[in-house]
Amino acid sequence: MDLDQLQSVRDRERQTDRLQQLRESFYEEAADFVTDLRAERDAAAEEAADPFDSPRVNRLTDRIRTAEQTLEAIYEKRVGKVVKAATFAAADLPAEADGMTKEEADLFDTLVDEIEANRARVLDRLRGDHADDVPAAPANSDAGSADGDEGVPAADLMGEDAGDFDAGPPDGGAGDDERPPPPPPPDADDADAGDSELGGASDLPADTSDGEPPADASDDAPPDEASSGAGASDVDRQLVRITDDVGPILGVDEREYDLAADDVVTLPAANAEPLVDRGAAERLE
Repeated sequence: MDLDQLQSVRDRERQTDRLQQLRESFYEEAADFVTDLRAERDAAAEEAADPFDSPRVNRLTDRIRTAEQTLEAIYEKRVGKVVKAATFAAADLPAEADGMTKEEADLFDTLVDEIEANRARVLDRLRGDHADDVPAAPANSDAGSADGDEGVPAADLMGEDAGDFDAGPPDGGAGDDERPPPPPPPDADDADAGDSELGGASDLPADTSDGEPPADASDDAPPDEASSGAGASDVDRQLVRITDDVGPILGVDEREYDLAADDVVTLPAANAEPLVDRGAAERLE
C-alpha cells in the first residue's frame, strides 16, 4: 500500500453512493503503512544533523499527515454509507452490505441489532404492551386493611402513653359543656334569597328545549369543510428509492416532497411513475 493507492480509494468513494469493494484488512494495512512512515521519519531524524531543517524529514512528515487525512476522509465517507445500509436492513429493505472491511461489518451488525431492538421497544410501548412498567398499588393502601387495624382504639395505635394525652381544652378555656351550640340550618326562604344574591339557579336561563338535546353546531358546518382532506388517502402510492437529486415537487395528494438521492419514500403513483421512467427513481416493491 502507498499514498497514491489511498488517495485513489478516497476519490472513488466520493464519486459513488455505494460502498466500493475493499479488502477486510484494509484499515489494518493502512495502519501498518502509516506506522512504517513514522519509523522511516524517526530514522531520518536521527541521521540528520538538524531534523527540523532536513528535507527528507519534512517530506516524510508531510506524507504522514496526508496519509492520515486521506484515511480519515475514507472512513467518514464509508461510515455514512454503512449507517444508511444498516437503517435499510433494520427496516427489511434491500441493503448493500458487500465489500465492507472487518471493522465496518462489525459496525453494520451492531447498528442493525440496536435499531431493531430500539424499534421493538418503542412500538411495543406505543401499542400499550408495557403493563409491567406500571407499579402495583400497595396492598395496605386502604384504611382498615386485612391486618386487623380496623376498629382498633386510637390509644392502642398511638402507644402505651396515649392514655396520658389530654384532649380537653387548655386551662381557662371552655369545656365541652360550655361550647356554643351550632347555628340553626337556614330557612328555605333564606336559601332562595342566597341563590339570588350569589347568582344561583334562579339566574340561569330557562330550559326551552322541551327535554331535547341542543343541536350540534357541527351539523350547520358546510359539507366541504367537514370532508376536507378526505381524498388524500384514496391516492395510489408506490414505495420508491430516489437515485438522483430531484428537489421539491408537489404531489397529486397536494403534499410537497423534497427528494434527494438515496431517499426511500412513498409517493403517489402519478408522481412516482415519471420519476421511474426518467431514471430518477427505482421501485422497491
